[in-house]
Amino acid sequence: MKRTFLGEFEEIVLLTVASLRENAYAVTVTQELETKTGRQVGFSSVHTTLQRLEEKAYLTSVMGGATAERGGRRKRFFMVTALGQKVLSEVKTVRDELWSTLPSEFQLTNG
Repeated sequence: MKRTFLGEFEEIVLLTVASLRENAYAVTVTQELETKTGRQVGFSSVHTTLQRLEEKAYLTSVMGGATAERGGRRKRFFMVTALGQKVLSEVKTVRDELWSTLPSEFQLTNG
């Protein structure tokens, strides 16, 4: 079976879109990434990655309605596709397999 590989940033953007559900657009994805990772994330990097993931068919998007808060501009909302979900599942499986092979002194806990 051919595996699909994602870069780290692509993976966390895809995961963030999945977690934000119907509220995933470039600004909220950027803000959530900064909150969750604790690092500065460039809006243009997120925007480019969202477009790339959509080109790969891992995401799909729809244009929302115009809002006064954005000066009448519309937002592009992103959703993870079935293929995107499959890729995330494959990535998680590979990571879990790798973690399970580490010696016990490398097994990390969440505390």
